[in-house]
Amino acid sequence: MSLSRICCLQAHLRMASKTTANAVLLPRHRPTAQAGQALRTISSSSLVRDKQATATTAKPVQKQHDWNRAVSEAEKIVGYPTSFLSLRWLLSDEIANVALHLRKLVGSNHPLLKTAKILIYNGKNNMQAWGLIVLLISKAVGHAPSVPDLEQDKSAGVLHSQRALAEVTEMIRTSSLVHQGLVNLQPLANAGNELSGDSEMIFGNKIALLSGDYLLGNACLQLAGLKNQQLIELISSSVRDLAESNFVGDRDMQNNPLPSKPEPGTTRSSSDTLSDEDLGFGDLEDNTQPLNIKDVLGNPEKEWSLRHILSAGSLLGKSCQGALILAGQPEKLQKQAYLFGKHLSLAWQACIDMEPFGSPNLTPGGRFSLISAPVLFHLEHDPTLYEEIKKGRESVDNIDYAKIHGSVIKGPGVEKTRNLQKKHSLAAMAVLNELPPSDARTALQNIILAMQDL
Repeated sequence: MSLSRICCLQAHLRMASKTTANAVLLPRHRPTAQAGQALRTISSSSLVRDKQATATTAKPVQKQHDWNRAVSEAEKIVGYPTSFLSLRWLLSDEIANVALHLRKLVGSNHPLLKTAKILIYNGKNNMQAWGLIVLLISKAVGHAPSVPDLEQDKSAGVLHSQRALAEVTEMIRTSSLVHQGLVNLQPLANAGNELSGDSEMIFGNKIALLSGDYLLGNACLQLAGLKNQQLIELISSSVRDLAESNFVGDRDMQNNPLPSKPEPGTTRSSSDTLSDEDLGFGDLEDNTQPLNIKDVLGNPEKEWSLRHILSAGSLLGKSCQGALILAGQPEKLQKQAYLFGKHLSLAWQACIDMEPFGSPNLTPGGRFSLISAPVLFHLEHDPTLYEEIKKGRESVDNIDYAKIHGSVIKGPGVEKTRNLQKKHSLAAMAVLNELPPSDARTALQNIILAMQDL
């Protein structure tokens, strides 16, 4: 290569490096303070309106609040990814054997496979964010000065015992979901008959029962290792609530829940939702006692709230409360943490309930929860739809889901559910607003805002 050619190439390289350096040094576009405030607050008028107003000052190419991004950024704040927090039990010989046995169920229609897919799939229906919430509220609140230095994970800003509690929460939640994969192979009239033709389903039931028990047993062992009597009583009461959730209201032969017959009365407006006192069920006074279910069934918001506090909100709320017990925080702040976890869980559930009704038509063979908030609110508006739901007493397979979906889409149920989700999001935000500013608090606020895109 000639000398002039080499000099020419060197000149081009110098120009390219200067252009790159200038691009790096250019200040990035920052949203205005007004837009930044809109990203971190929810107005009581409308969550959706806030996001639309913010979008006018932000780049339209990227969503402001993406669920996966919010969770990913939150995981960095507490130290490491929290999906299946404890690899000690995930990689143990017992769980490895369970995974091998699960392969034998491939090709069958056992619901345990669907449960496993939901647990592993890291998408917008991520079920493994519960431990993350516990760690974030732990870091956002902090701990008392009396906590020994050896107990602190100073790099992540949480206590080792709080991280162990987050693992316990994940394992209890997972064990509950796995146990729900059990299948009733015989109606009561045929109980005791030969089941040799259902060998795959019997095997799947054994795996669901034993693996769920294994996770729950390990959670109890790890909880006992924390050596805190108050915490053990609190988390044990959440396990009781999980069990009780399976006995609320009507069920079909497979234990799928059915909504209660709506109470006769005046239909409320879409903005008329019940207060915290109306939805207390006794847990505002002492949340270790069983919830009061008197006069709840048949009232759409009360029934929906009770079912999902028992099945989810109790565990998340009490885990957040337990994290503050370990941190030595005062009782008043512990109660606020419980309310935060409960409201966050209900807001999350309302988002999930709205998802099947986001399109005008139900996909062929599509299913949705018959105790979801849109269905319960619509039954209050149009009690005649309950005749269709009564067909599911023996099996929900007898129900025309497309008919129910079409009716709910045309009624006020979806809008009432949207208001319900907004109410619980605002309640969770109100608790966070009482905490000092921190990256953990901001991460929790971003997760609440990101729920609107689920």
